[in-house]
Amino acid sequence: MNFALSSERVDGGADYVVSLGGEVDLYTAPELKQELHRLVGEGATRLVVDMSATTFIDSTTLGVLLSVVKRVRPEGGAVVLVCPDKNVKRIFEITLLDRVFAIVDTRDEALAEFASSASA
Repeated sequence: MNFALSSERVDGGADYVVSLGGEVDLYTAPELKQELHRLVGEGATRLVVDMSATTFIDSTTLGVLLSVVKRVRPEGGAVVLVCPDKNVKRIFEITLLDRVFAIVDTRDEALAEFASSASA
């Protein structure tokens, strides 16, 4: 199974960047959910989910991402997705979830989203 997951704390911007690689589906999404909910449980309210190396997502993945947004928004937090792959990005557009998430092409753009919201 082709799947990779890592997370790192980022200084002065988003609390964490969670990087995904490969296929995030019914079989691998629970690992993603566990990691994201662990980070939120430890106080993270601003998360970048970097899907630059992600080749496939399914509805389970969408549900995991939505569950995290529902947990951080009441605390003033946000989830920004890095999604340069047009096919993966299209899934968010078809499901209208591009209206729920800020979706950008690079990690730098995602971190800039948080910097601009902090100064606003």
